Amino acid sequence: MGDTKEKILMTALQLFARDGYEAVSVRTIVEELGMTKGALYRHYKNKRDIFDSIVERMFQIDAQRANDYQMPAKTYEVMPDSYQNTSLEDIQTYTIEQLKFWTEDAFATKFRRMLSLEQYRNAEMAELYSQCIVAGPVAYTEDLFRELIKEGVLKAENPRQLAVEYYAPLFLLINMFDQTGEIEEYMEILKNHTKHFWEKYVMDVGEEEGYE
Repeated sequence: MGDTKEKILMTALQLFARDGYEAVSVRTIVEELGMTKGALYRHYKNKRDIFDSIVERMFQIDAQRANDYQMPAKTYEVMPDSYQNTSLEDIQTYTIEQLKFWTEDAFATKFRRMLSLEQYRNAEMAELYSQCIVAGPVAYTEDLFRELIKEGVLKAENPRQLAVEYYAPLFLLINMFDQTGEIEEYMEILKNHTKHFWEKYVMDVGEEEGYE
């Protein structure tokens, strides 16, 4: 039963990523799978149930990856201590791995493309796209940088400004990948970006803190 449920979910995600969520019906999914609607309904109540399961899976993967890379798995409000104990090295490693994840992982790439297709047609999809790919990562990075500024690791700059500057190349390279399929060059660009960012903003010994 588990294999069938997983096959339904992954097939639906593939169709959503190809055609868009709104364009795909339960009939489309069962025809792709070669099963009946009744067989599908034994595992999922409807198309929305499949979609909700996809979103839940994505959030679970995201939290697990954060844990794997010693990064905060939830918001600052939920787990502030984790933000206060994250190192520059962990942030850099996680940033580079996020480029690989959003461009190479089979589940993540389809999830991202589904949201990309629907963000201009569906307010909920637009919000999810922002939460996962745009505003969410910027806010996450802002919280990390604010704590690093407080600890005297980063220079006394506006943490939101730093977050936008830091995250923008990653966002751009993810979108460039969709056009070119190149990854090695983009990985090198991102590595150089993170290196130069730290060189620019990491506090030198003896510098005074000043950001409020």
